[in-house]
Amino acid sequence: MNNKKFGLLPRIFTAIALGLILGNVLPLGAIRAFATFNGIFGNFLQFLIPLIIIGLVTPAIADIGKGAGALLAITALIAYGDTVFSGFLSYFTGVSVFPSLIDSSSSLAEVSVSGGVEPFFTIAIPPIMDVMASLVFALTLGLGVAFFGSQNIKNIADEFKDIVVKTIEVVIIPLLPIYIFGIFLSMTYTGQVWHVLKVFIAIIGVIFVLHILLLVLQYCIAGAVVRRNPFRLLANMLPAYFTALGTSSSAATIPVTLSSTLKNGVKEEIAGFTVPLCATIHLSGSMLKITACAVALMLMRGMEFNAGMFTGFILLLAIMMVAAPGVPGGAIMAALGVLTTILGFGEQEQALMIALYITMDSFGTACNVTGDGAIALVVDKLFRKKLKYEE
Repeated sequence: MNNKKFGLLPRIFTAIALGLILGNVLPLGAIRAFATFNGIFGNFLQFLIPLIIIGLVTPAIADIGKGAGALLAITALIAYGDTVFSGFLSYFTGVSVFPSLIDSSSSLAEVSVSGGVEPFFTIAIPPIMDVMASLVFALTLGLGVAFFGSQNIKNIADEFKDIVVKTIEVVIIPLLPIYIFGIFLSMTYTGQVWHVLKVFIAIIGVIFVLHILLLVLQYCIAGAVVRRNPFRLLANMLPAYFTALGTSSSAATIPVTLSSTLKNGVKEEIAGFTVPLCATIHLSGSMLKITACAVALMLMRGMEFNAGMFTGFILLLAIMMVAAPGVPGGAIMAALGVLTTILGFGEQEQALMIALYITMDSFGTACNVTGDGAIALVVDKLFRKKLKYEE
């Protein structure tokens, strides 16, 4: 009940602020206590990542596998392509802009998981399988369920998803502020926090500009396809944009997104199909945020990377984030697996990614749902005259 009045974003801000203040006040023993919690929680999070992938991706793929034939395929292809495009836009912008904003002489390369503070003890919680194995298993099982219509397995997958979602809601999300507090507490104690915050602010500014640029580009393309004024089309979607800013949920914004899409002249049957589907599979704003944050943190960390590495990261992440909408922190939770296996992120980098992502969560969601309207326009143009609907 109180989460609506004091949601996750305010709690993250509070955790960061308290870390900045108390890192200069608390004795080393107290800071080591939070470092101990962070070590245990971080290991538990690593254990959960394969389960999160299986629990969220399997039923999502199974659900998408049913539907209106060519309409489904074309809509999914456009949504996936746009999500991938936003990842590359973010990557190439990041490698061009971020080096001038990040002081490489003061990187995080020497910082351990606990920010240079040793925990009292650690508890190893090894995952039951690696991330790539869990992704392949989830894709294989989800596609198999969709192809064969195996309702019993689908029911099991849905129930396992409920368990995973409840674990995220009841355990992970409530403890995240404490985890992030511990990270910033340790960084403040070791004197590294102000460099991190300066980079955070710069990253957030660049990503906000990229969101606006991406939306304008999406509607310029859609406007060219339907031969209408792109800025008028984008203006009609503003109610959905601002609703998503308030709700931070693509699923909760579907009614407003649908209404705005209909206002743009999309046929009701096509809008009713594409908007809910894109709310699940189209995450261009989320992809843009995660990719930009990953580039920035790798620069701060002094880690080597290249376009080939990020190509694999973006292509896989676009698939894994299909399960993200409707789950608190779903996109970043789905991303943790590929951040670890492809980019080599450790627990501290993951914590900073979570903090950065949640700070901008509502703007990414707003970008996602507003872009759904552009996809609906293109699909409407392609299928308005020839689509035969399947029951």
